[in-house]
Amino acid sequence: MKSLYTSIKEKSLSGKWIHYATILPLLTKYKSVFKIEQIGVSFFKKQINTITLGSGPIKILMWSQMHGNEATATKVIFDLLNLFNSEETSKEFKHVLNACTLKIIPMLNPDGAKAYTRVNAQQIDLNRDAVSQDAVESKLLRQTLESFKPDFCFNLHDQRNIYSVGKTKEPASISFLSPSTEVTRKITPERLQAMAVIVEMYKSLCADIPKNLSRYNDEFYPNATGDNFQKEGYCTILIEAGHYANDYNREEVRYFYFKALLTGLLTIASQNQIDSLDAYHKIPENDTLYLDCVFTNVNLLQNGQFSNVSVGILFLEEIKNNKHTRVPTIEKIGNFANYGANTIKDLKGLQISSINELLLMLD
Repeated sequence: MKSLYTSIKEKSLSGKWIHYATILPLLTKYKSVFKIEQIGVSFFKKQINTITLGSGPIKILMWSQMHGNEATATKVIFDLLNLFNSEETSKEFKHVLNACTLKIIPMLNPDGAKAYTRVNAQQIDLNRDAVSQDAVESKLLRQTLESFKPDFCFNLHDQRNIYSVGKTKEPASISFLSPSTEVTRKITPERLQAMAVIVEMYKSLCADIPKNLSRYNDEFYPNATGDNFQKEGYCTILIEAGHYANDYNREEVRYFYFKALLTGLLTIASQNQIDSLDAYHKIPENDTLYLDCVFTNVNLLQNGQFSNVSVGILFLEEIKNNKHTRVPTIEKIGNFANYGANTIKDLKGLQISSINELLLMLD
């Protein structure tokens, strides 16, 4: 699978800052291959498009970048388009297009994508706007859902680097969720169907990253998109890209995401999902025991005396001078014995009079 992926990976997309101008050449390229339609515009009048491919009776709707700063799935979508457009693609993969019709919104929140923010131009979190639909982008997603009437939905996201696989010190590189439909978290037929697909995606990645796979807590969120779509009978599957060792641009995770999503499509196309409630709940649940950096053995001046502490760092991501940057910020000071981190360094009793001195050392 990895060699196939390397051959079809969309080389023009890389890094974490993917916005409309980035994907426009690819939309133009594929206009003669797949059905590309403008379904509306964002608050700042940027185009929002759908890409439709396949001719089968099983309808699958997927969307990416409803949070503008979560672009891994957008890259994966164009990797998939390359796969389905390749003359070398095997009959197994072509079967997806014979069995299914895919409708994809590659960038639901182009304003947020340009600004590299979670929210849209009105400061609305589209993933918490499913009921009130105050954002024009939320209305467009709803209209697409109701006109297309999909059998399956894929809600595609990235998650922060804070997520660990349970209580382990491993980062959660790919996480899944079959959203709940109400507070008791009852298992509806749609939820069970989503769980079955997730189990197959999970199994497909166990050979690659067995310690870095997890699932989200299925607490019900009344305003969330996935919860409401599932509640209305649209089988909905959430996938989240997370951190992998030293993979800050999520290019390694991009492959894992591609493999998971392709496996999900193959599973749906072959209609071989089985009831997988137990297997789904055996997937470790996410926790928040991971940091970008942990510095131990730091002597920090506090109240006139030096105290030996450990410092946890997270990187704040932002666009500065038209470039994506990571800025180290202090997450907490304390005991990190139970935490994992991308970088753990013993500073061997380094004496600092303020925590800002440590941050200056990291710049």
